[in-house]
Amino acid sequence: MSTKLIKSEAEIDLMRGAGQLLASVFSMLDPHIQLGITTMEVNDLVENYIVHALNARPASKGQYGYKYVLNSSVNDVVCHGVPSAIKKLKNGDIVNIDITLEKNGYIADSSKMYMLGNVSPIAKKLVEVTYQAMWKGIFSVKPKATVGDIGNAIQQFVEKQGFSVVREYCGHGIGQMMHEEPQILHYGKPNSGVVLEEGMTFTIEPMINQGSDKTKQKRDGWTVVTRDKKLSAQWEHTILVTKNGFEVLTLRGNEGIPSL
Repeated sequence: MSTKLIKSEAEIDLMRGAGQLLASVFSMLDPHIQLGITTMEVNDLVENYIVHALNARPASKGQYGYKYVLNSSVNDVVCHGVPSAIKKLKNGDIVNIDITLEKNGYIADSSKMYMLGNVSPIAKKLVEVTYQAMWKGIFSVKPKATVGDIGNAIQQFVEKQGFSVVREYCGHGIGQMMHEEPQILHYGKPNSGVVLEEGMTFTIEPMINQGSDKTKQKRDGWTVVTRDKKLSAQWEHTILVTKNGFEVLTLRGNEGIPSL
């Protein structure tokens, strides 16, 4: 299989459309992430909005047999957290909401951290460093750069902050399929791996741990947690390689591109 899937202008327009719709899902969701809500209630809100308001498809539902439209990863959950109708979000929680959306045959993928109530200083720092790390990776994207450049930029920044980069899970090419080539590792060496070209689309989604980078999967077959039970955070955007750099296809209206 080719490690590069170059999108045409028409395909990029469809990817851009899916990304803008997904950004609107988070705008809808933001005011609902409050103390006392369950992650299943979040799941149902998102499903209703994607299907009925946007006339789109929640791409995660049914993918690999998964039953829900999003992953909700709370505190020590690294990724793939399954929505719960029992556990309510409580004061001090941090939670990652990871959503995919397909429109007109093309998929966008993005995730965002939310902090509930009075969050501890270390949790706040972890969330902020992870967001900055994602952008360090994004700013590395341009034609003739490599996937190793992305991973190295993230790793160097994160480890200087005293946190660790999860190794087992990575970003990925995306388009008509949720997971395409290439893999985008969030650690690595400069000038290594696949060379980026204009028209490539992929996700950058670092998972950063407060303590050790070691993880384990729970018995539900989905939920991945930190082995040391310390906190984990993740942010994600879908990225296009442009002629001179990058475009963030899932950029949210209230977000903007930071100056790091």
